[in-house]
Amino acid sequence: MMNRRTLTQSAAALAAAAWLPWHTAALAAEEAPDALVKRLSADVLDTLRNDKSIKSGDVDKIIALVDKTIMPHVNFRRMTAAAVGPAWRKATPEQQKRLQDEFKQLLVRTYSGALNQVSDQSIVVKPLRAAPGDTDVLVRTEVIGRGDPVQLDYRLEKSPGADGGWKIYNLNVLGVWLVETYRSQFAQEVNAKGVDGLIAALAARNKANAEGTTGVAGTK
Repeated sequence: MMNRRTLTQSAAALAAAAWLPWHTAALAAEEAPDALVKRLSADVLDTLRNDKSIKSGDVDKIIALVDKTIMPHVNFRRMTAAAVGPAWRKATPEQQKRLQDEFKQLLVRTYSGALNQVSDQSIVVKPLRAAPGDTDVLVRTEVIGRGDPVQLDYRLEKSPGADGGWKIYNLNVLGVWLVETYRSQFAQEVNAKGVDGLIAALAARNKANAEGTTGVAGTK
């Protein structure tokens, strides 16, 4: 029987799944945000179940998948700025770049690990509560597997410009928003050691994760 922790990890994997791109930018721009989440989740679940390397736990291939196909479809600058909090505005351009690079590595490895937990889960997308002209929406879903359903919600924004596609900038697993969780952790580092201290802590955590010596939940 799958326990709730494992199902929650699978929910995180499906969160990553919803970040996979659609076949063309033009088609993605035409897709409603809830339809996009549903379609991409189904596509990635099928890929994960049929890719022998990923099923066997090929970490490098999972990381490459996440990095190449998922992260480009996130408003990552907005996500990093929100996670860092007020210190982001005081950071130099070089510090902001380092923060984005290190935070990206942390999230890629986090969701790479979660993808490895996917087995027989499915996702149910709830009706979208949004007006036709809304450019910022909440897509609510549930991950269904053995055990209780897991709440998994996405915040998406409609990108300006010609493509007009939707990008994720936050997600909620079981009532806990990812950005807010990291913000509280990052604030401790910034208050103690400044922006450079946070960068150093993230770099150290990423190095430890790459060596397989620690978890990936935060910077502590």
